[in-house]
Amino acid sequence: MPTHPPAPSTPSALSAPSALSTPSTVFVDHTLESAPAASRGLMETMTRRLGYLPAPAARLAASPQLLDGFLKLSGLFETTTLDPLTREVVILTISTRNACHVCVAMHTGKLTALGADPELIAALRERRPLPDERLDAVRAFTVEVVERAGAVGPKALDAFLAHGYTPRNALEVVLGIGAYTLSTLANRMTDAPLDEQLAPYAWSEPAPAPAA
Repeated sequence: MPTHPPAPSTPSALSAPSALSTPSTVFVDHTLESAPAASRGLMETMTRRLGYLPAPAARLAASPQLLDGFLKLSGLFETTTLDPLTREVVILTISTRNACHVCVAMHTGKLTALGADPELIAALRERRPLPDERLDAVRAFTVEVVERAGAVGPKALDAFLAHGYTPRNALEVVLGIGAYTLSTLANRMTDAPLDEQLAPYAWSEPAPAPAA
C-alpha cells in the first residue's frame, strides 16, 4: 500500500463530503469477478500502479468504454508540455468547480506529494485566486474556457499568453478540461465514495460567499 504525505493544513482538509442525490445502489462496486470483461485488465493495471483499486474506478468499471476513455485522456494530458504543477491546477479547478469530492481529495494528495505550497493548495480547494501569479493565470484561463464554452476572447487569451504560455498550452488546457469533466461528472453520477487512503484530504464544497 503506497504511503501518503501529510494532509494540507487547510480549514477544509477534514470536512466531510456532501451527500449526492444519486442512489448508491444503482452503481455497484465492481470486483474483477463482477466487472465486465473489458474492464478487468484496466482494473488490474490501476491496482498494480496504485496498490489498491480506487472505489470510483470500481463503479466506473460498469462502462469499460468510459473507464478506458478516461484513462487514455488523462494519460494523454500527462504527456502535454504543461508541467505537473500546472496540470494539477487545471485538474483541481475543474474538480472544485464540478464539486467532485473524490477528485479534489485525490489531487490534493498529488499536489502535496509534489511539494506544492500549502497556501496554493488551500486557494485551489477554496476556489480563490492563487498566490502564484503565473499559476493563477492558468486557473483563470481554465474557468474562462469553461464559462465561455471555449469561445474565449482575445483579452483572456492574451492574458494567458502574457505569462509565458503558448497556443499549444491553451489547447492542452482544453484537453485537461475534457478529461476531468468526464471523470468528475461520472464520479458524481455514481456517488463515488472516498477511499480511506484519501481520508486525510477529504473536501466539501465551500459555502457561498455572503452577499454584499
